Amino acid sequence: MSGLFVAVGDSFSEGVGDPNLHYPNQVRGWADRMARQLGRADARWRYANLAIRSKFLDQVVDEQLDAAIAMQPTHISFCAGGNDLLSLRADLDGITERYQAALERLVATGAEVIVFTTYEPRASRLLEPLVRRVRTFNAAIRDLAATHDATLVDHTRMDEFDNRGLWSMDRIHMSRPGHKRMAAAVAERIGVPHTLKIRDLVPFEQPGWRHILRTEAQFVRDEVVPLVQRRLRGEYEGDTTRPKWPEPIHPADGMKRLAAEQAAVDRRLQAWGEVLHRV
Repeated sequence: MSGLFVAVGDSFSEGVGDPNLHYPNQVRGWADRMARQLGRADARWRYANLAIRSKFLDQVVDEQLDAAIAMQPTHISFCAGGNDLLSLRADLDGITERYQAALERLVATGAEVIVFTTYEPRASRLLEPLVRRVRTFNAAIRDLAATHDATLVDHTRMDEFDNRGLWSMDRIHMSRPGHKRMAAAVAERIGVPHTLKIRDLVPFEQPGWRHILRTEAQFVRDEVVPLVQRRLRGEYEGDTTRPKWPEPIHPADGMKRLAAEQAAVDRRLQAWGEVLHRV
C-alpha cells in the first residue's frame, strides 16, 4: 500500500513537545515519525505537513484545507479546535458546527480521514471549566467520526497517556515518548506496519501534598499565567511559523537530509532578499 498522507491542524500535528534540531521548525512529532514508517513500508509513500502551532479552527480551515485537498491525498489527518477551547468564552456549538463542515469537506475527497479527540487535562481544579468543554467537544468528535466514517484515534481514552512521562512541561503538548506512541497508534489504526520501539512506562509515584501544592503553583505561574497573558496580548507563535513540509516529500529519501536541503534553500533565499533590500 502506498499513497499521500497530509497532516492538517495545529501544534498537535506540527510536533510541538518533540524537539529535534534536524527537522523543520526544530520539532519532529508523531506525524513525521509515522511518515518515516510509511516510507519504510513502501518507498512510494509521500507526505506533507501543513499544521502550525497555536492556530484556531477557522485558521486551519482557511489556511490549510484548500492546499491539502489540492494535493489529492489518500490519507488526511485532521486535528483542530483545541486552541478554540482555551478561549474563556468558547462557543462550543459554533466550534462543533465549523468542525463538522470541515470534516465533511475532507471526507468528500474520498481520502481516509483520521481525526482525534482532545486529551482531557489531568491538572489543577482551575482547569475544570476547560475539562468540561473538552469532554463536550470530544463527544461531538466521536459522533461525527462515526457518522462520516472517519478513522478515530480516541486520544483521551488511551490510558497510557495518564503517565506524565508522555507529556512536556506545559502539560498541553506530548513529549517525545508521547509523540512516538501516538505515531504507533495512528499507524496501527490505518493498517500500516511500523518498527517503532515503545518502551515500558515507569509508574508515576504520587508525591506528598506539599510537593503537589508547590508543583501546581509553579505550573500555574510558569505555564498557565504566561499563556493567558499572551492570549490577552493577541500573541501567537503560529503567526511567524511556516508549515514544516508544505510540498509532498518522499520520507524514504531521508527526512533529515530533505530538511537540511530545505533549510539551505531558505538561507539562500534570505541572503538574496537581503542583497535586493540593500540595492
